[in-house]
This record gives sequence, structure tokens and C-alpha cells, in this order.
Amino acid sequence: MKLIVGLGNPGPQYRNTRHNVGFRAVDRVAELLGIAFDQEKYEGFVAKGQRGANALLLLKPMTYMNVSGNSVAAAARNRVTNPLDLLVVTDDINLPLGQIRLREKGSAGGHNGLKSIIERLGTEEFPRLRIGVGDKEPGTDLRDHVLSGFRPDEKPEVERAIELAAQGVLDFVDRGASRAMTELNKRQSKDRRTSESETGGDRGGSRPRTGPE
Repeated sequence: MKLIVGLGNPGPQYRNTRHNVGFRAVDRVAELLGIAFDQEKYEGFVAKGQRGANALLLLKPMTYMNVSGNSVAAAARNRVTNPLDLLVVTDDINLPLGQIRLREKGSAGGHNGLKSIIERLGTEEFPRLRIGVGDKEPGTDLRDHVLSGFRPDEKPEVERAIELAAQGVLDFVDRGASRAMTELNKRQSKDRRTSESETGGDRGGSRPRTGPE
């Protein structure tokens, strides 16, 4: 079984914040698969589905972000024997807005949700798909930034990223992390070329950014 986890915070006040793009991506995966988050389990909401020969479980932890590991560990204990069958979808302030990156393993990079999962699983060796939400402006508070909504001019870029992330998840289910990384890079390059032709090459907010997550 493949376990796909989208990270976010519960509650309508957080629904469209930067920190909740993981929730939105797995919601889109559920739509594409024609399944629903209709069960409460593992301290979260789950949706069960099948894609080809692969059974999969989508999970949205209903804990807050910094204790996401409680929910993920409970689900992984019951559903996953190989950490490479777990994919965590999350936001990343270290990536430019709308950029997506899939990796087979890595550190938490300052992200509290990933930090909690690593602590509870006892390993960093699980795939994660990061969706760039842009870094905070100088002098602003990091917490306020990740719990803020997207500006109107940012929303088209975010919607494209959510769609690409959902396709990346399906590639992961079909082909595994390594091949999914290749496919995601191809999709992202194609999407970038299309967007640049539509906007005359101006993709605002795509400058490289660094800083704590």
C-alpha cells in the first residue's frame, strides 16, 4: 500500500493559507481518483483508493502541524512496511512560489511538520514532495507568513502548483519516487514554458529565495 500524507492545519481559518497547500494537493488527488475523505482514523481524515495494482491511503492529519507525526506514525504502523511507500506533501518557504520538488529522503529543513514525522518514525528516509510558497518578506514574522493567505496575484501560480503536485503524487504511485522525480521535472518545465509564453516571460515571484522554513 502507498500512504500519501498531505500536511496542514485543521479548521476553516487555515484552509487557504500557505501552510495548507499539502491538504489542498491531496484533496486534488482524491478528486482525480474519485474518492472522498469520508473516514476519521489515525487522528485524521482518510480516503481509500486503488490505482492500477496499487492500493493507496490518503491522509490529512487533524492534529496541528507541529505534531503531525502522531497521525502519520499511527497510519504508517498499520499500513506501510517500507518507508519508500510513504509520500509526504508539504509547503516549503525555501522554494520560489509555485516550484515543486520531489526527493526520496532528507532533513526536516526547519519544517515543523516534517520534524515531527521524522521524530516519530525515527528516520528521514521517506519521500517528500515540497510545494514552494515563497519566503517571508524581511522583517516579517515567519509564523504570520505561513499562516497567511495568498495574494490575488499569487493564486494562479499556486493553482498550477497544486495541479502539478497532484500529478506528481499519481506518478509516485505508478512509478515510484525516482521515476516520478523525472516526470515531475518534465511536467514542470513544460508548464513553465507555457506560462512564460502566455505572460511574455514574466513569472512574478519566481526569484530564488533562501531562509528558515
